[in-house]
Amino acid sequence: MKNYYISDLHLGHANCIKFDGRPFADVKEMEQEIVLRWNSKVRDEDHVYIVGDVAYRDSKEVHTVLEELKGHIHLVFGNHDPQFVMKDERAMRRFESAEWIMRIKDEDRLVVLCHFPIVCWDKKHFDSYHVYGHVHAKINDDTVYMMKQENAFNCGCMLNNYEPCTLEELDENKKKRMGRLGII
Repeated sequence: MKNYYISDLHLGHANCIKFDGRPFADVKEMEQEIVLRWNSKVRDEDHVYIVGDVAYRDSKEVHTVLEELKGHIHLVFGNHDPQFVMKDERAMRRFESAEWIMRIKDEDRLVVLCHFPIVCWDKKHFDSYHVYGHVHAKINDDTVYMMKQENAFNCGCMLNNYEPCTLEELDENKKKRMGRLGII
């Protein structure tokens, strides 16, 4: 069993394709590709933590997409989830847990999950981890600061090949991005 992390899927959100420069022609293609990539990696016994913003707008298909995904799915609410996902009973039934902030164990590591980046998360100075989303691929003083924080990872799908990632994969993707941006 593995733990995986992903955020900012924005299912049903056509404008997000343009906003993030997502490599999809339309919402249908984006959702199909996310399902394909997710299911090619995640096994039924794995746990996947969606760290906010599952959908945007009132997509009647959100529950349908969620029902296609493998694994035990947990939701950390993001800023768009109260308006859309939390009101969809069928979508909410797909989540084994749903909270605004979660503290979990990933092997022997404490991981603090919050959609919004936290500068000083629980047990930060004792090698705990922080997984967040919300900021997409934005580059500004705040996001650069967070990138430089050891054990802090942006699990936004647009930064991680539109697939759930382990902590190790998030770390590797972060290092590659920092190298490309000249931040290291």
